[in-house]
Amino acid sequence: MPQQIRYIRWFNELTIDDIPLVGGKNASLGEMYRELIPQGINIPNGFAITAEGYRYMLDEANAWIDLHLALDDLDPDNMTDLAKRARKAREIIYAAPLTDMLEKQILEAYSQLQQQYGEELSLAVRSSATAEDLPTASFAGQQDTFLNIRGEQTLLEACKRCFASLFTDRAIHYRIDQGFDHFKLGLSIGIMKMVRSDLDASGVMFSLDTESGFTDVVFITGAYGLGENVVQGTVDPDEFYVHKPTFEQGKRAVLKRTLGAKKIKMVYSEGRTREPTRNVITSEEERSHFCINDQDVLTLADYAIKIEKHYSGKAGQPRPMDMEWAKDGVDGLLYIVQARPETVVSQRNSMIMESYVLKDKAEPITVGHAVGSKIATGNARIIEHLEQLRDFKPGDVLVADITTPDWEPVMKIASAIVTNRGGRTCHAAIISRELGVPAVIGCENATLAIQNDSPVTVSCAEGDVGKVYQGILGFELKTTDLSGLKRPLTKIMLNIGNPELAFKTSFLPNDGVGLARMEFIITEYIKAHPLALIHPEQVQDKAVLEQLKRLTRSYAKPEDFFVERLSEAVATIAAAFYPKPVIVRLSDFKTNEYAALLGGKDFEFEEANPMIGFRGASRYIHPAYSEGFALECAAMKRVRDEMGLTNVILMIPFCRRVQEAERVLEAMAKHGLKRGENGLEIYVMCEIPNNIIQIDAFSQCFDGFSIGSNDLTQLTLGVDRDSAIIAADFDERDPGVKEMIRMAVKGAQRNHKHIGLCGQAPSDYPEMAEFLVEVGIDSISLNPDTVLQTTQRILETEQRLNRLG
Repeated sequence: MPQQIRYIRWFNELTIDDIPLVGGKNASLGEMYRELIPQGINIPNGFAITAEGYRYMLDEANAWIDLHLALDDLDPDNMTDLAKRARKAREIIYAAPLTDMLEKQILEAYSQLQQQYGEELSLAVRSSATAEDLPTASFAGQQDTFLNIRGEQTLLEACKRCFASLFTDRAIHYRIDQGFDHFKLGLSIGIMKMVRSDLDASGVMFSLDTESGFTDVVFITGAYGLGENVVQGTVDPDEFYVHKPTFEQGKRAVLKRTLGAKKIKMVYSEGRTREPTRNVITSEEERSHFCINDQDVLTLADYAIKIEKHYSGKAGQPRPMDMEWAKDGVDGLLYIVQARPETVVSQRNSMIMESYVLKDKAEPITVGHAVGSKIATGNARIIEHLEQLRDFKPGDVLVADITTPDWEPVMKIASAIVTNRGGRTCHAAIISRELGVPAVIGCENATLAIQNDSPVTVSCAEGDVGKVYQGILGFELKTTDLSGLKRPLTKIMLNIGNPELAFKTSFLPNDGVGLARMEFIITEYIKAHPLALIHPEQVQDKAVLEQLKRLTRSYAKPEDFFVERLSEAVATIAAAFYPKPVIVRLSDFKTNEYAALLGGKDFEFEEANPMIGFRGASRYIHPAYSEGFALECAAMKRVRDEMGLTNVILMIPFCRRVQEAERVLEAMAKHGLKRGENGLEIYVMCEIPNNIIQIDAFSQCFDGFSIGSNDLTQLTLGVDRDSAIIAADFDERDPGVKEMIRMAVKGAQRNHKHIGLCGQAPSDYPEMAEFLVEVGIDSISLNPDTVLQTTQRILETEQRLNRLG
């Protein structure tokens, strides 16, 4: 009697080399079960039905001839014919019996799993195609997954449906595109213990930033309940980032977090229902809190770093990973339930830089999460039913509540994708990234705000927020090859205010950040006056008080909200450029700008000329603002000491007198920011004539200077830069201003202090950049959009002055 063939492999018998036998998903689960459980990563146990089992089943049923008849001569672009043939192929496979031998092996393995986990064990049944999850090809949701499977007959039924799902419309279409032969492919099935995340939370994480390709972070998304909602995009999840280099130095901190709406959660169905899972509405309390705590985020980051290191070691090259995680509500542990290579941003050529710029201005009709960084235009096509897909024309903008894997053939011909629901790791986001199509995900009202068959512009080039505009707006694409770009001796730094652009901007050739502005962060991320958070009892307007309560409701104290938001935004910029220096200027609002913040009117007064009034250093040490300055210091101390981003250099703006400088440094030391401790450097803005006249004295107080050309021009020429009537007299190129700059550079050099310039002038006027090189400035800080051309100008100037070897 012939020896019985084993069609079952336990996870501990598999490695990543078994992809031909059990597909990418199962081979990876086996690899992790064997290699990563010893490193402290939890993986649920399970087994795989091999691809040989699938072929054996079809051999025994003589199904191959019928499959060929159904699929040969298929035109993948004829959607109606594709759907008809795919349905026929699924029927053929579903009709093939599992065979007694296969059934017996599956049920014996199920029984063993019950012995390990108990009779009440529920299962996840997942497909694992032999062409899936390869290092360079991976499409989300190709085959079906079945959750909360219990009992022998239910398990066998799920296996049959899983096998049949090898021939879904999107799977067939994808294989044709990739050049895979339908008949040489096999489908393996993974059967594993269900993690009871229905009682807790789950999600997806990546070992890099999915939009920019920035590799120094772990990006985690999560929502309550089972993970299918996050993957499918039916829920807007929470998002977290962790910075890998500082994490590995022992600094355990969340870099940045964003609260998602999380309006629904998927749970087990109780009682008599055909569907084993269902969605329920989340409570207001659940929505207002993050689905996991900081400790969970850090544990997941640890898992992600270990997984990436393991697979990179196996591959002999960096291998960013895409992972699914789940938290068990019964045992409280975090599990990894899937890991595959990230196949989109990690494949990009980082030496070719594409930059899309919107030229026309307009108000967006809807906004959501930006996926990618492109801009596209086209006619909006609202799709509510699968039947409408046949009317979709190449170049249309796909607008829908959510997308499902069945829509992939149409997504390929869309110029852009817009959805009501979903986060940046959902199906629509993953597929649009794979296709290189811009998408705006989770708009909530896209199908209502956008008019069907009307021209629209979809922009993902303005930060994390994607915008949809009515009509066709003008835009341009700049492509730059960075591979041959030389670096000048003069340090080229960047001006940056928006943390959302930091990861992407870090790919520009740079020597760090010469000016990170706090004002944008406070206005956009905090919105409230710091004193209104410390003393809400002094806020007169009840509506403003209500807004402040809403902003800070998840925090023990309102001040904690300010410190966390400010520290995480600054840390995001610092992490993007780590370990290069990032010079962070402490707040430099004028009184009228502070008054515009929530609650600001109750703490500010009217000034005749705020431009030269109560601003900068004078505020920090005045009783009217010193408590607000203490919060700024607490946030910066957290960035450097707790988060480990010691590349942050702090800078004092508008410091009029040496005595003022000494008092500010004293106040900072009192708040835990002592110059020289933990490598802390403190710079001062060199923007008042007195800073230059007394540069020797100021050099005793500070480690470096940064020339603010806007204020220096204003105060040298006596021109109010806010006054329209004398605007023509405001010119940084004036000989008097240039002489002040020259004196500042020479004075700093005389005192062996760093000196740079972070004003607008070199970005606006190439001749100013030339002048700065000629006087021997250490660094020039530029707006990102002018870096490449100004760098070229600086290189030419240095060559002319024989500064290059």
